[in-house]
Amino acid sequence: MKILMYSTFDFEKPFIEKAKHGKLELVYTSKNLNHDTVDLAKGFEGISLFTSDIANSTMLEKLYHLGIKYIALRTVGHDHIDLKKARSLGIKVANVPEYSPFSIAEHAVALLMALNRKIVLGQKLMEMGDYRLDNLVGFDLHGKTVGIIGTGKIGSAFAKIMHGFGCTLLAYDPFINEELIQQTKIRYCNLEELCQSADVISIHCPLNVDSKYMFNKSIFSQMKKGVVFINTARGMIVNTEDLIEAINKGIISAVGLDVYDKERPIFFKNHISEKFTDHVYTILRSLPNVLITGHQGFLSNEALQGIANTTMANLNAWAYNSICENELEK
Repeated sequence: MKILMYSTFDFEKPFIEKAKHGKLELVYTSKNLNHDTVDLAKGFEGISLFTSDIANSTMLEKLYHLGIKYIALRTVGHDHIDLKKARSLGIKVANVPEYSPFSIAEHAVALLMALNRKIVLGQKLMEMGDYRLDNLVGFDLHGKTVGIIGTGKIGSAFAKIMHGFGCTLLAYDPFINEELIQQTKIRYCNLEELCQSADVISIHCPLNVDSKYMFNKSIFSQMKKGVVFINTARGMIVNTEDLIEAINKGIISAVGLDVYDKERPIFFKNHISEKFTDHVYTILRSLPNVLITGHQGFLSNEALQGIANTTMANLNAWAYNSICENELEK
């Protein structure tokens, strides 16, 4: 089966090649799927997409008429594809429902620790020859209250790490994880109580109609003053303009982000010789108490191999006319 791999990066190709087996013929392109590149799919039975690709209704219509029958996502999230439209066209879609949850959970911890202990500022001061400690004071995580939004595999991994630090844990999730309660003594509560009580808030829930812009002016206004806010989940869970306002008001003392609600034209690309036209992002990244990474939380050897293995397994399931266990339905 001939597959066009859209949005492929040098960092993932070795893992894909290692995982490749069976009847698959892979062709790589670094280009995103869009109106200008959709015709590249002509002559292929299937395509593979990354988070930077858009497969909306119009795009799926074009792919269908080009003969595309299968779409293998190299992501957990599938908010970038219109599943209802794909189903109506008979295009099968599968995702990678899980890979190393520790990669993103540990990245969230790294952002938290770097912000709290002023690691980036400390390094900059040392490079300047300034070894004063006046602006580098942090706090002990031990004994602090950490609020976790979403206690699936990634949120649970984060909770266990925070439990190891000696933190009191609060969770907001419609599905209660009884095993996690036993392991960490985490307590489930409503979002308002979590925001009012937590010294640290970390987001680990999926993006859907309920979570889109869940963190907005109203929720930020209920947060404990001085809270540290971490988001390694999805950018559109947070209203960025409202976040900036909460930072400027002193409600939020520090922010660690691996995602941004309008990241698609920015992340995963080289912009060294370009000026940003996104005014909100320019303000956000200029704030001294904001640390942003470019959606790299998944970027560990274990996670990349897991993504590649599952993607190849999904494609081979279709190639051999068997059932793909990760196939998505609306």
